[in-house]
Parts: sequence; structure tokens; C-alpha cells
Amino acid sequence: MKIARFSHNDAIKFGIVDETDLVVLAGDPLFAGLDTTGERVAIGDVALLAPVIPRSKVVCVGRNYRDHAAELNNEVPSEPLLFFKPNTAVIGPGDTIVRPPQTNDTQWEGELAVVIGKIAKNIAAEDAADVIFGYTIANDVTARDLQGPDRQWARAKGMDTFCPVGPAIETEFDVARGEIITRHNDVEVQRGSFSDMIFDIPTIIEFVTAAFTLLPGDLILTGTPAGVGAFRGGDAVEVEVPGIGILRNIARDAA
Repeated sequence: MKIARFSHNDAIKFGIVDETDLVVLAGDPLFAGLDTTGERVAIGDVALLAPVIPRSKVVCVGRNYRDHAAELNNEVPSEPLLFFKPNTAVIGPGDTIVRPPQTNDTQWEGELAVVIGKIAKNIAAEDAADVIFGYTIANDVTARDLQGPDRQWARAKGMDTFCPVGPAIETEFDVARGEIITRHNDVEVQRGSFSDMIFDIPTIIEFVTAAFTLLPGDLILTGTPAGVGAFRGGDAVEVEVPGIGILRNIARDAA
């Protein structure tokens, strides 16, 4: 099942994707379930939004693909390498990535994102599926020229608009067979298989929840494959996960 969050007639709603339509839900499915209102709207008549706004946090996993660690001359971590993005970094499909004046080197990082569906603390890897609501797509936008000098990554990773998410949440996605493709101005720059993750999603959830309580709507970004690179104002960055959709955003330089 694919679930989208959207704006229609000045109201924000959730809906189940049914081919070219959205079957409108009575409320936020993370809290109100999947009851429908009986209303249907055409996808072409709505503005798709980020399918979830995390209530508390976006937890990200760094260097979770060996080829990406190698391309940046980094060592492969012995356990998941975690950092945060604030929820104020989240934007939706079609929204603008703003390149702030503090950086001259903004880079894309296409990633699979896990949407948490329940309060989760000390979850064993074998029970991880119980707390996953579904999966969506994210772009871990990074100010690469700030990441090294700052040493801690809060500013380089967490600026406003640096976490595009969407276009929908797929609740039945087969991660083991999935892949991710990123395009810069319609040219393919990344392609990776989720089976190549160093730490798989159950391992990540066990590790994260041993440290932090996850809340419904929190996101875990699972890392990016090789092929990261810089984009400029006016460029388009598109991240595709077959079975979930395409997340496309245009960048602009801050005024």
C-alpha cells in the first residue's frame, strides 16, 4: 500500500494511492489508522507534500556502503555511524532545496528512509519489522565543505531544506530486492542495491533504539551508495526507488 500526504483545497490530507487517484483517509494513518472518508481526488489535482514530518527527529546512518566510504577516503565503520537532521530540514517532492551562503559545495546523497510506526526502544533486530510503518525516499543533502572543518555534522547535514523526502510511503516494500538511482539534471549519477548495505535495517533499528527512543513518524535514513556529487542553483536532483517512486527537487541559491 502506498500512502501520500497532500494539499487540496487549502487542506492537508492523507490518501492511499490508487493508480491516478488518492483515496482520502480520515486522518494521519500513523495515529488514526486507515479508515477512509469515501472521497477520491485525482493526483494531478493535488500538491504532494513530504509524506511524513517527523515528530522528533531524523536519524541518519553514515558510510553504510563500502563504495561510498571509499570514494570519500573514509574508513568503514565497525558499527552504525549515526547523526541527526532536525525535522525543520524536511521538505517534500517538488520543493526547493535552498543553497545557503555558508557553503559552496552542496552534494546529493540518495537514500532509502525508514518510517517508524510505533514508539520504539530497545528493539531486537528480529523484532524490527514490528515498528516499521513503511519506507520512503530521502536526499541527505550535505554541505561537504562544512562537514570536514566542523567535524560534527549538524550544520553540514541539518540546514533548512537539506532533507527532501517523498513522494509517498510504501508499506509493503521488499528492501532485499530494492535499488536506488539518483539523477543530476537527468543524468544518472548513483545506482546501488540495498543488499549492499554494511548494516541492514534490522541491525540499524536495534542499534538506534538501544540509544534513543523512536516515535511514530521518526525517520531513519539508511546511507547512500557511491556517486555523490555537487549541484548548483537551478539544478535538478532526482532520487528514484522503483516500487516507491521518484523524489525530484530543484535547487536555488539563497538570495
